[in-house]
Amino acid sequence: MSILQRFQMHGSVAIVTGSGRGIGRAIALAYAEAGADVVCSARSLDEVQAVAEEVRALGRRAVAFACDVNDAGQRQALVRHSVEQMGRITHLVNNVGGGGPNDPLAMTPEQFSEVLTFNVATSYAFCQLCVPLMRDAGGGNIINISSVAARYAQRHFSAYGTAKAALSHLTRLLAQDFAPHIRVNAVAPGPTLTEALNGVMPAAMREVMENNTPLKCLGTPQDIAAAALYLASPASAWVTGKVIDVDGGADSSVWPG
Repeated sequence: MSILQRFQMHGSVAIVTGSGRGIGRAIALAYAEAGADVVCSARSLDEVQAVAEEVRALGRRAVAFACDVNDAGQRQALVRHSVEQMGRITHLVNNVGGGGPNDPLAMTPEQFSEVLTFNVATSYAFCQLCVPLMRDAGGGNIINISSVAARYAQRHFSAYGTAKAALSHLTRLLAQDFAPHIRVNAVAPGPTLTEALNGVMPAAMREVMENNTPLKCLGTPQDIAAAALYLASPASAWVTGKVIDVDGGADSSVWPG
């Protein structure tokens, strides 16, 4: 197999959560370009239907399915529908997650727990649903989308940073549990210029963040998708339990303040 062939994903079927836009959409399209069939999932059916059409335009099969990852029944329905339509599941990308700054004296323990559930427990649940199916298919691959916030010590991110740190370490632990037939890795993006972020970020804030980044620019969804493609493809066949930072070289927070 040539080195370029090792980046191909022909014959695989990937579920990508949160793939209606941004990083999830970029990953879904990258996988399709590499030869994978893709199940596109997000809360907005209209958005994932549009992405599924883009996947089909690349010559691959696609399924669009609306799913709120916080709902156990909807998670189960997504996986069941994926198998019914695609025949099997070989790849899972846990992309859904998020959370903004918080005041640790104002956020209730219940709200803190909700951030952990959204970023960590839902990914854990999807792994439980998909791993038996991957084993039946002869092997598989899981990628969790974490964040550089997992390793930064910064103000006002005690909830989100803790959640992503938990997701990063969950990645390492599950890699041990599921080896050798299923690989588990993560991508930790730095500030990434999605359409949503670009629409609300003041120009002055962007300039500060770019100046604080060694490579002097923010990331793009395609930058994250390229790392996710490497981790999903045979190119990384000897890699599991790793978290790849894609952050422009920043060793600490680039946020203003």
